[in-house]
Amino acid sequence: MTYVEGFVCAVPTENKEAYLKHASEAAPLFREFGVTRMVENWGDDVPHGKLTDFYGAVQAKEDETIVFSWFEYPDKATRDAANQQMMSDPRMKDMMGEAVPFDGKRMIYGGFQAIVDERQDGETGYVDGYLLPVPEGKKEAYRAMAQKAAGKFRSYGAVRVVEAWSDDVPEGKVTDYQRAVKAEAGEGIIYSYVEWPDKETRDAGWQKMMSDPDMQPDGEMPFDGKRMFWGGFRPIVDTAA
Repeated sequence: MTYVEGFVCAVPTENKEAYLKHASEAAPLFREFGVTRMVENWGDDVPHGKLTDFYGAVQAKEDETIVFSWFEYPDKATRDAANQQMMSDPRMKDMMGEAVPFDGKRMIYGGFQAIVDERQDGETGYVDGYLLPVPEGKKEAYRAMAQKAAGKFRSYGAVRVVEAWSDDVPEGKVTDYQRAVKAEAGEGIIYSYVEWPDKETRDAGWQKMMSDPDMQPDGEMPFDGKRMFWGGFRPIVDTAA
């Protein structure tokens, strides 16, 4: 199943065009390394949370916008081989040696193995992104719940739903996924995205999800919803488009 390298970073809002240029120019190189799809999403509807949120995850400043992005690989072996190539390819060193339009020290990244990947025909015009911690002992319960929700999302217009479980998520010096969701011992981290054809379909879909009797909580949830956070994003680079 799909292997995902997920990234979150804060980009000065005034640097949007510079970031777009940087990402667009890097895309062909990443494809050469084995990335089957690269998606960069610019923050559009990203709420502030009481306990956790995307802003705190990357220590975003008031004049910065959240970028939620990912690489897709067919499997972990391809991803690992790609990372080896990236580390040794002089073109990558040249690219990262240039003045990048964001603070890389506050970017969080990691490898995630998809546990749900549901799709149907349609182009992506809007993305919901999620991060949350899940106790390792409740992984299967979470997967079953997410699988059910994925079917509902698709019935309400989503073109794809991916739920990916942390596999290779390093600790960072300044920020990381563990700190982003205030992960506790024995918890995995979910990196998830729902792709919609446009924001209007997404907004209508969520209204239907919220009122669907099949999606109302039934007993104890397999994760701590207080530490889950999410946001809406507009794709600015999508190599599948």
